[in-house]
Amino acid sequence: MDRETYERGAQIRAAVLGSEYVERAAAGADDFSGPLQDLVTEYCWGAVWGRDGLSRKTRSMLNLAMIATLNRPHELATHIRGALTNGVTKDEIREIFLQVGVYAGIPAAVDSFRIAKATFADMDGE
Repeated sequence: MDRETYERGAQIRAAVLGSEYVERAAAGADDFSGPLQDLVTEYCWGAVWGRDGLSRKTRSMLNLAMIATLNRPHELATHIRGALTNGVTKDEIREIFLQVGVYAGIPAAVDSFRIAKATFADMDGE
């Protein structure tokens, strides 16, 4: 593990998803899942999200489209929250999911809108 990349990833991950989320993920890690948490932090958040080529907002927008297309509802809800943190607006999220409907199928868009509405409601209630 590259410690510098891992630390950069941990900082970015906490900034985007919130410290509480990251702490829960770390607390839930065990001998089996711990290596995955380390990989996600170092590789996804440090090595890729830590690059200068795209803004965090752009990365969030891309993630929403890809995760919606891949039908990963738990990750989609997590990244909707992160996207809002990174400056993506609800209107932009709507447009992303409309685009998903055209290129990945209406069922993917329907599920994405449903998950977004539930996530917005949860956030409004916090």
